[in-house]
Amino acid sequence: MSNALKAKIAAAVGTVDRELIALSNQLHDDPELGWQEHRSAAAVSGVLEAHGFELDRRYLGLETAFRAVRLPESSVRFTVGFLAEYDALPGLGHACGHNLISAMSVGGAIALAAVADELGIAVEVIGTPAEEGGGGKIELLERGAFTNLNLALMAHPAPVDVAEAEPFAVTHWHVQYDGQAAHAAAYPERGTNANDAFLVAQLAIALLRQQLPSSVRVHGVQTCGGEAPNAIPERTEGRWYVRADTTAELIALEDRVLKCFEAGALATGAKLTVTPESKRYAEMRTDAEALDWYRRNALALGRSFDANPADVTMNRASTDMGNVSQVVNAIHPYIGVGGTASNHQAAFADACVGQAAERTLRDGATALAWTALDAALSRTHTN
Repeated sequence: MSNALKAKIAAAVGTVDRELIALSNQLHDDPELGWQEHRSAAAVSGVLEAHGFELDRRYLGLETAFRAVRLPESSVRFTVGFLAEYDALPGLGHACGHNLISAMSVGGAIALAAVADELGIAVEVIGTPAEEGGGGKIELLERGAFTNLNLALMAHPAPVDVAEAEPFAVTHWHVQYDGQAAHAAAYPERGTNANDAFLVAQLAIALLRQQLPSSVRVHGVQTCGGEAPNAIPERTEGRWYVRADTTAELIALEDRVLKCFEAGALATGAKLTVTPESKRYAEMRTDAEALDWYRRNALALGRSFDANPADVTMNRASTDMGNVSQVVNAIHPYIGVGGTASNHQAAFADACVGQAAERTLRDGATALAWTALDAALSRTHTN
């Protein structure tokens, strides 16, 4: 029975192949940043609506979120949720491959729906905005999303295939110093240099790193550092991430990093304001059995998990899927697009379209749908 159903799923992916590629290319060519993905959300949900999914736009009050549902003709025995991400990176477009994530989830959902009636499977696609630092899934989760799912899944592009996601927990901060402008030559004593505050903080963080464990990452970028060399900067801003293996370790670390920023304010007299850009992203709690099904299904499609260990570390990237996994059974495998570029490089955006990316799209959609099928067949007797 399983093999026949999987053949039907694979055929269904083939039927919508051109639509999926067109969707992926459309998202890639028109990147939108987090919380601004109006055209992207409309494009992704529009394909699902055309294939019989009932659409809930502006899901749970979030303008660029959606929920698309296809219920079986029989009673519901198992509910699968494919998660779609479609936000892009500032200046880099889809250099994390979210165009492929959306297309794979849409393809997997449409294909699973082809066998859902006879098995009592409810198929959902949840459009989740602002993964790149905005925590869209966390906002949805706190409004009641995902909790009805028996399995939540998605696949994320990477240079190579890696089955298990092991993301860092992460805190996202916006950091701002406010000082006092003055002419740097004529009235330097009247100024309070907000840029110096940032320099002191960055030096303190650099020194702190010597005493941090290997399970921790601290990094960021200064987004505003002054306007003119002869004017003492009165305001500086930056975005900083603090990461650790677990949420508990992250919380313990945050105060040490905050003290570095406080040192900048203390040394210069500038006023410090630290604002969270989202709620904390949690570590991943992977559904080991479902991940094993995914691994077997990917291997059956000709994928390989034998990459050089130095190339597989994209699976450490933080994701708000970790928060979802704390509540429902979930997997978040990585699927390779080939080439030498890695995520968040301009060349990786280029790798997320074209012939190799199209094969990744087909394989990802098929493997996700097969995995959802395996879970439904195995677990419906307990639901």
